Amino acid sequence: MKKMLFIYNPKAGKAQIRNKLADILDVFTKGGYEITVYPTQRSEDAMEKTEKRSKEYDIVVCSGGDGTLDEVVTGMIRSGFRTPIGYIPAGSTNDFGGSLGLPKNMVRAAENIVNGNDFACDVGSFNEDVFVYIAAFGLFTDVSYETGQDMKNVLGHMAYLLEGMKRLSAIRSYPMRITYEDTTIVDDFIFGMVTNSVSVGGFKRITGKNVKLDDGVFEVTLIKRPKNPIELNNIMVSLLNRDIDTDAMYCFRTSKVEITSAEPLPWTLDGEYGGTHTKVVIENICRGIDIRVEQKES
Repeated sequence: MKKMLFIYNPKAGKAQIRNKLADILDVFTKGGYEITVYPTQRSEDAMEKTEKRSKEYDIVVCSGGDGTLDEVVTGMIRSGFRTPIGYIPAGSTNDFGGSLGLPKNMVRAAENIVNGNDFACDVGSFNEDVFVYIAAFGLFTDVSYETGQDMKNVLGHMAYLLEGMKRLSAIRSYPMRITYEDTTIVDDFIFGMVTNSVSVGGFKRITGKNVKLDDGVFEVTLIKRPKNPIELNNIMVSLLNRDIDTDAMYCFRTSKVEITSAEPLPWTLDGEYGGTHTKVVIENICRGIDIRVEQKES
């Protein structure tokens, strides 16, 4: 029999996996897998379990939010050997699962893992760390890891928006130097994101148009400091509509970007706290992981 390591976060989303776990395991067993099941106990548990796993596993499957997936991908990269990853989204937003076209129904997602194909997908290196689909700083980026899990479960996307709106009166800007390819930008920014995703925070198109997850480049969006509240509002509308106003923001694609700030700057990686840094080097690991996606009809 094929061997599967199944790691799940029992608290993700509305803890909905509790009601689906037996059905999911039944799908995997019928698909010919001998399963090792591991419910995560704490932060970074999924990463450590993936990194130290036996190389005899044919696939590592995780269920939880994008943060759980981030941990598994990080553990996979650090382990040095490449095993396909299956993902059953069960979090509050699941941006990356949506970008991959994974089923929202958890049992269907399990069937997809049994019957699907492997897709070689880009991921990112962030100094010594790894991220799956977004590294970001500034406005709203600390909302997801400061908003309590219970609040996320009850309010969903609204929790992020409400928590973020509280902070509009205290927006900070950061003097920064951005270097990519032969270009250097020096300006004050309130927000920046380096992404490989069709959506962020449940909002589609916010990262750009014609986004491909295996092209070796990131989509980079940097928002300059607004002069007044009206300009801030216009920036938010432009961002959501992806109607780019070059006077207010920079948008470009690159495989590597170096970002330096005058003071330590908090970052978020896939919705989880990524530490504070004065200098980060972000590089695209082109087609760095294999992730199980829906089988395409021929």
